[in-house]
Order: sequence, then C-alpha cells, then structure tokens
Amino acid sequence: MPCIQTKVNVKLPQETERSIKAKLGEAIALIPGKSENWLMLTFEDQCRIWFRGEDSAPAAFVEVKIYGKAPGAVYDKLTARITEILGEELGIAADHIYVKYEEVAHWGWNGSNF
Repeated sequence: MPCIQTKVNVKLPQETERSIKAKLGEAIALIPGKSENWLMLTFEDQCRIWFRGEDSAPAAFVEVKIYGKAPGAVYDKLTARITEILGEELGIAADHIYVKYEEVAHWGWNGSNF
C-alpha cells in the first residue's frame, strides 16, 4: 500500500501529470513487494513553497508512505529516481526537492486494516 503525495510550486499540465504518474508507477517497484497495482498518487500544483528563504525557484515536497518497512538503500534509489523524474518533467533542480519517507504499521483499506 504505497502512497506518493507530490506538491510543487509550478503549474502541472494534465499530460505532464500523466507522464509523472506513469514514471512513479514504475519507480515504486524499487521497493520490494510494491507495485503500481496498489499505488495511490496525489498531486498539488502551484503550491506556495518557500525554500532557502525564497519562493522564486521551482521546488517540490514529496511524501512517500508505505505499509511496512524497506531497507534504507531502497529509499536512496527511489529518491534518486523521484528527483530525476521531477527534473525531467518539471525542470525542478534536485537540490530543490525534499522527499520524506514514512513507514506505516497500520493501513486501512476496503473497510478493514492490514
């Protein structure tokens, strides 16, 4: 049960969102046992993001939540891929992207919990 929530301070056209969605769908498989089949994605564009005291440069905050745990090396690979995707698709520099990971012990779906 992964969920990736992406906030950016730039406009996110629908076709670009679809491209990012597809690439994140592939990237989530870097985490053992995770796939696009269970992936939920949310996107918020044109957010007011201040970074290093400025709000003029493109920036992003990405939260990746998973049910269970994964090795740290896997997160390193996923961060690199997420950064690459947002750079390619939206022109956001790697040093203007934060990626937060959260491992969740309790995850509800379909009226019950895993």
